[in-house]
Formats: sequence, C-alpha cells, structure tokens
Amino acid sequence: MLEKFNVFKRYLRKGEPSQETGPSDIFRQKYERFKELLDSNAELSRIIADMEEKLQGHEVFGMSYLRSRSARAVFHAVRMVNSLSALSGKKCMELLKVLDGINTELKVLLETRKESGTGKWIFSYSEITREMVDRVGGKSANLGEVRNRVGLPTPEGFAITTDAFDFFMSENDLFDEINREKMAIDPADAESIVSAGEAIQRLILSAPVPRDLRDSVLSAYDDMAAGVQQPDSSRASSPISMRSSAVGEDSELSFAGQYVSILNVPREKIVETYNVIVASLYSPRAISYRLSKGIRDEDIAMSVACLRMVDSVASGVIYSRHPSNVLEDGIIVTGVFGLGPYAVDGIITPDMYTISRNDGRILQSQIARKSVQLVTSPKGGLTEMPVREAMQSVPCLSPEQLSRLAGFATDLETHYGRPQDIEWALDSDGRLFVLQTRPLRIEKSCADLEKRPVPTLHSDQVLIEGGAVAFPGIGCGKAYQVHSDADLPGFPSGAVLVAKHSSPKFVVVMPKARAIVTDAGSVTGHMASLAREFAVPTLLGVKTATSVITTGMEVTVDAYSGRVYRGIVPELSSIQSPREPYMKDTPVYESLKRVADLIVPLRLLEPRSPDFQPGNCRSLHDIMRFVHECSYMEMFKLSDQVSAGRGCAVKLDAHLPLDLYVIDLGGGLSEEISRHTRLGVEKVVSVPFRALLKGMLHEGLSVQKPRPVQLKGFFSVMSEQMLNPVRTEAERFGDRSYAIISDRYLNFSSRVGYHYSVLDCYCGQTLNKNYITFLFKGGAADDTRRGRRARAIALILESLDFSAEVIADRVDARLQKFSAEVIEDKLDAVGRLLQFTRQMDMLMNDEASVAAMAKAFLEGNYHLDPQDSGAGR
Repeated sequence: MLEKFNVFKRYLRKGEPSQETGPSDIFRQKYERFKELLDSNAELSRIIADMEEKLQGHEVFGMSYLRSRSARAVFHAVRMVNSLSALSGKKCMELLKVLDGINTELKVLLETRKESGTGKWIFSYSEITREMVDRVGGKSANLGEVRNRVGLPTPEGFAITTDAFDFFMSENDLFDEINREKMAIDPADAESIVSAGEAIQRLILSAPVPRDLRDSVLSAYDDMAAGVQQPDSSRASSPISMRSSAVGEDSELSFAGQYVSILNVPREKIVETYNVIVASLYSPRAISYRLSKGIRDEDIAMSVACLRMVDSVASGVIYSRHPSNVLEDGIIVTGVFGLGPYAVDGIITPDMYTISRNDGRILQSQIARKSVQLVTSPKGGLTEMPVREAMQSVPCLSPEQLSRLAGFATDLETHYGRPQDIEWALDSDGRLFVLQTRPLRIEKSCADLEKRPVPTLHSDQVLIEGGAVAFPGIGCGKAYQVHSDADLPGFPSGAVLVAKHSSPKFVVVMPKARAIVTDAGSVTGHMASLAREFAVPTLLGVKTATSVITTGMEVTVDAYSGRVYRGIVPELSSIQSPREPYMKDTPVYESLKRVADLIVPLRLLEPRSPDFQPGNCRSLHDIMRFVHECSYMEMFKLSDQVSAGRGCAVKLDAHLPLDLYVIDLGGGLSEEISRHTRLGVEKVVSVPFRALLKGMLHEGLSVQKPRPVQLKGFFSVMSEQMLNPVRTEAERFGDRSYAIISDRYLNFSSRVGYHYSVLDCYCGQTLNKNYITFLFKGGAADDTRRGRRARAIALILESLDFSAEVIADRVDARLQKFSAEVIEDKLDAVGRLLQFTRQMDMLMNDEASVAAMAKAFLEGNYHLDPQDSGAGR
C-alpha cells in the first residue's frame, strides 16, 4: 500500500484552490483546506496514540496492522503537507522530500519477503540434523537429530522441505492473495480471524501442486516403501503419517496442536494431504497463535514430515521433568491404548506414571479408565473403537517398557541439555519409537509457594477438588462453557473457560482467559503446553467441571492446590499474578519498534527555535507538528488579507491561564476588530465559543484557591520531569492557543504546557448538523498517572452523553445530533472540564482516584473539598 505515495500526492493536489477574483472566495477555499488539514492532523494523532498503546506490549497485533496503519499515517501526512501548500501558495518540496524518504524506509521494513525457494525439495531422515531447521522445520530437524546423533528408534521417512513450500506458493501466486485477505483481520475480533483464515485455506486447498513437486514427493514415497521390511511390501500396505513441521514449530514456542497432522495416509492421498497441511498454516487458531506470539508471517513456512505409519497399540507423551513443580525430580510418562491424538488432544484422560530418574522404578501410577481408542482404518484414515471392558482399567505399559521410555527421556535431555517433551508409540511387535521431541517449558511458580502460601478456605466454598495442575496460579472471573468451536468467538475477556475436554483450539481465547478448567485432559497434552506458554492457570481432568459450573457463575480457580471455589474469593484474588506484556520481545513487536521510530517520536519541540525547519523532521509526528504550527500562521495571514487589517487574529482579553488568539471567519464577533483593539469577552457573539467561554470562566473555577495537592503526586510529577527530560520536553506543547470562530462554528485548539486539546463544534438550528468532537492528550506525570487522568476525563464525558475512547493518555470523544440548547450546555461543561483538568496529574495516585475525580467534577466540587460536594454547579 505504501507504494501509492505518489498517487496520493497527485490526488491531493487536485483540490488546490484556484485563483478566483474575490478575497472571500480565496478565504473560503483555503479554509476548507485548513479543515481538511485539521481532520488529517486528528487522524494521524489517533494512529500515533494507537501505536504508543501497542508499544506497551499488552495488545495483540500483526504485520497487517503495521502495514495498514503505516499506509494511513503516510496518507494523512501527505494530505497535511498538500493542504499547507494550498494555504500558503507555496510548494512544500522539502517536506515532501522528507516524506518520500520516510515512506521509502517504511517500505523496506514492511515489504521484505523471502525469495522463492530454489533448493532441494526432499530430504530422507538419514540426511537430517537439527542444523537444518530452516529447511525442514522444527519437528523434522529434531526427529533427524534423534535418529542420527542420539541413536534412538524413529520411523522411516522423508521430509518435504520449506523450499518446496515456497515453490508451491509462488507457482500459484498465493502470497499476494493471502496478504490481501489478512488485511481484514482485527485481532480483537475473532470472527474476522475465522473469516480470513477460511478464505485463505480455500485458496490453498484449490491450488494445484506443480507436477515436478508432485513427482518428487511420490518418488520419495516409493523409495521409502521399497525399503520397509514387511511381509507384504506392496505400496498399499505402507501408509504414512504426514505431520506438520513448520519453521518455528517445536522450538521455544511449541505451536502445540496448531497445525494439522494426518495419519494413515495411502499413496493416492499424499498430494492432496500436502495441500491440507500447508493450508493449516492459516487455520483460525494458528493465525491467533501467531498473532498472540508476535510471529511475522514473513518468518513462517511449512515443511511436511512423511513417516512410516506406526500402527500403535499404545502411545503417549513423556516429560523428562515435571512442567510446573521444579522440586519434583521424576520423569512423567502418560499413555493410552491406540494412537496418540486422543491423549495429546485431551479427548480422554491417559494413564500417568512417575518414574525414578536414577533407577527406572515406578514411583507413582494413576491408571485411568480408557473406554475408547483411536486406531487406523484399512482404507486409510482413523476410526474410534471401544476398548474391551476387561482392558479399560489395565495399564497400557509394562514396567519394562516404562523403564525404557524413561531411558529415552534421560538420553534426550542429556543430548539437548534441557528438559524435553517427547511423543512415543508402541507397535504390535513391542517396539518403541520416538515420534517427536521438543523443548519442555518449565515453570517455577510452585517454588514460590513457600514464600507466599496459598490459603485453604472453608469446604462449603469448594466446588471442585483434585484436578491436575497444568499451569499454576490463581484465576477469578465469570465462567463460560465452551461446547464447540462456535462458542469461542463469544468468549468474554476475563472469563474462566470451562469445557468437557482440553483442546489446542482454545488457544484463540487464551490471551483473554483468566483460567481454564476441564473435565478431561492431561498435563502432557497439547493444550497444557499452550496454557504454560500463555501463563493461564489451568486445571485438567477434574471430571465434574461442566456439571457443577454453569456459564455466568463467578468462580475462583486455585491452580496451586487443584480447587475451584464458588464466587470471587478475596484471599485468593489478591494474589493473582498480573498478565505480563506478552507481545514484547516478539518478532512483530521488534518490527513495530522500527516502524514506530519513523512515525511516533516528536523531535521538533519549539516553534521559536531556529531548528524548527522542514529539514529537521525525522518522523511523521515531526511533520505533523511542523505543518500544524505553520497552518495557524497561514490562517493569521489570511485573516489579515481578507479583513484588510481589521478582522485579523487578535488576543482575547480574559481571565484565563492561556494565550488565546481568535480568528473570526464571519459573524463570530459583535464588531470588526483590528490587531490593536482590545477583544473582550463581551464582544464574542459566536454561539459555541460564547458557551465554551462561559464554562472556562465559571466562578467556581476562577477563585484563586489552591487544590489540596498531595506530596506523593507532586514528587511523582517532578521526578518524571527530572528523570525523563527528553520525554517530557518532547511532549511539551507551545504556549499559544487558538479559536477559529463564526456565528455557529468553533475550532478551539488549546496548548498549555504538556496538555493539548482540540475541540471542533457546530451549533445551529438544524439538529442533524450539530456536533462536538473533543480530543485531549498529554500530561507532565508518568504514563500511569496520565492514563488515569485520561480515563477520568472519559468517565466525565460519558456522563455528559459523549461517546469516548481512551488510548494511553489520549481521549477522543464525540457528541452529535442534539439541539442547539443542548450543545451549548455541553460546551459549558467542557469549558469547565478544561479548567478542572489542569494540574490533575498530581492527584491521580491510584485507580480509585479515577472515579473520585469524575464524581467531584460532576458534583461541582472543583476544588476537591470534602465538604464542598454539590457547590458551584
């Protein structure tokens, strides 16, 4: 989108005013361009504020966000420069040159794409080691390492490489189509993720695999099948499992269960199955996972692991260490009858064993009732079968097999130098195989229990007891039962997810969930791995969650002791761990920092400085600041020209703490005013400006009575200015404020110290035309206090019937389609609010101050006296 820069410039120049005969015509045309400039100034300010919010690291966003916001930012910067050109009658070539340079840098940052693969498409596992992770993905790289360097048994097979993926995607021109679909994604809107994901998957599924690639894959399969030692070595008797092995998968991030693996694939289905696995890169849950982990799409690619199908009689997972208790030294082995997906996807609760690291003894065993199993179908695919009644409660592994699996775990941990999460399978001949290994995320939370013990509460509050802890912690909120995928888009932020069994699909709501509780599931399953990555307190296998916890019920989940309590328990809610800014240190966050550095910083500080020049603009914010300042100067000059020196910009003589200059577009003042004439308030007849001044000059605010300043707040503001001189000076605004008025129109721009506000209003007899827009930003205190002040202002405005949005320390509010009388009344209130908010930074000591400040203003207690509630309204 950024390459449209020159198109924008040509388009915007079309609207430059023609040189008509009358000065009033020139003024009218130029004033329209001035309003256009102010509109773009407001939009660019919103983009900057939004980027500042994303830089906090708490909100999910992707590369599509960066591309769209950057394109909009460039558009509005160009629009502002061209509007200034129209106002001044001069081409702002130096500013456009700076803009061109910034745009070029943004293009380099945002449009980098890997070159199409031209290398090898197939590797046998006998050739693969972990250094080849970029060619074959994490899963295959680890499996080759296990086979060739650790020497443990793995199934025969081959990998279809990321070079093959690039070739497939490029031959079908899929990259550009996918980027177009991704532009519609809003990370906060689950439906948009589902819609875009399904559209992209349709594109990939309908794309043909190029003939050369297809032939290479089938030839590799035939070579593998010929080498498999079986009584019947026909091709039909050698189905394979095709497993995702994306770049980044099975690394520090698990991607557990996010991509598709398909088991028991016959030769004739291999090529179409390849499409399915590639398409799973863009399943809604995979898109959500990457967004939440800040992974750039430019850094992903899909390799596919093709392995001889092990027709398992039992399978499961090994953890070489306990994932959430660093004090426990045993090896954990879980297992089910049949194939592994029922264990890792949480369909049934598996057997669970703890094995001694020293001698292989079974330290603990929990044998689950395993009523069903997943098995291969003779015609391909999988089917569910009941486990014989006599076998349902029988252990699926013998002591000798457990000891050998424990040996696998210690060998792999030693080789990799860190704990491992391992998938295994047992075939009908009693042979054990390693199907996968990846780093195991170890949490240290339980080690903190001795320092901060969790209280045990009265038994009448306990709803559930005895669940397995997948991730320790405390989570409180209203329960939300998830029965199917269709329930996930409606999952509310801050809720506790309750379900029959665990599922990796729940990843789409994990950033919003306070806790997870399921009837079935294992701490070694895919969802447990994801819960640890997202730090969501999780209890699995509690059996009765869905029957005793209903949607809307408030609960407290204690994922230390394995209990769920009725209601919000203060003793536990007080020790909830805050959610960390999980986007920080991710690849997409690093891209945001580089992009934001070209857009957000403000370095042009003082209009009176000789450095306040176009050539010193280093960011779009600098350009916006320069153009905004120059535009007012041009409007002053224009006012002088139109009024022949009689109706120029003139300073308002009023008892206000700001230098306020007024430009009358016509009908705003009772008489023509020359530059040297005293402009008293009594000469203002502009309906909206008069109403605003009435509030600003309210007697309850004009009394020189100091507010009860708290020393804590005072020292916070002073220390912020001393410790952060660059930030505070960058945010300090000029001292001059402006009001552009007519009989029914007002544009008021107030800049006092570190505070900046803009009010735009029309107040006439046509109700549908009437509106007020109000923007407030800034403050001298730290980010926390400024944010509180913004929320207090928004709370006040919402009580006055405005719609208000808060982003960081910025408030955007709007009110429209009210009668002139109502608009005047609201302007009076906004005028009082402008005065009331001065020096509020020092008073915003805690969250309670947000509501307290709003209450004081709405009650007319402008000096915050305890006994003064209701006075002075």
